[in-house]
Amino acid sequence: MPDTERPGESFDIVLNVDLSKRTSELAERNLALLDEHGVTAVDVLGSVGSGKTTLINRMIERLKGRRRIGVIAGDITTRIDAERIEVQGVPVLQIQTGGTCHLDADVVRRALERVDLDAIDLLIIENVGNLICPAAFPVGAHQRLLILSVTEGPHMAVKHPIMVRQADVAVINKIDLAEAMEVALERLSEDVRGVNPEIDVVLTNARAGEGVDDVIAALGL
Repeated sequence: MPDTERPGESFDIVLNVDLSKRTSELAERNLALLDEHGVTAVDVLGSVGSGKTTLINRMIERLKGRRRIGVIAGDITTRIDAERIEVQGVPVLQIQTGGTCHLDADVVRRALERVDLDAIDLLIIENVGNLICPAAFPVGAHQRLLILSVTEGPHMAVKHPIMVRQADVAVINKIDLAEAMEVALERLSEDVRGVNPEIDVVLTNARAGEGVDDVIAALGL
């Protein structure tokens, strides 16, 4: 047998072409459905603990007076994030994946069938906390919002280039902890733009509400 585990070597794993094509087709159908009802969808991505739910809550606080908002919250087993968002008084649908590390277009389509799309004009989709699996599975959103936290270290952008390339807006969150974590915000921002020159980069302290308005502006909401 060939030795496939020699130290110092690397190899790429390519997603099955048929699966990738089907995933893209389902995502396009979701987009068409949302467009039909005049709903803008934002897919929010980030690792566990990066601040996705906190940022979503801060965005809702600022937007709910002028946008009709609905939320789909993805998680592996719990309703913790959904319950945190429900206090905002907006409709929230929880998807529990039962172990799957991402949402996909098929799961989101089934969720959309349970959402009153005529009652909202902005749908925020909180993906499962992961920066690897969701990269290969578009859900059918108009924009992807990527959250990187300084508590994850200084190399998140270069370690997850596929996700960075697919995002429209990148948030560098928990900037109040940057010095303690020895993360240079300018360098991390440069890394993000180095991977994706077209991306908007916003610095936030979501817990304190700092930078949230800039995120909303970057998304055109």
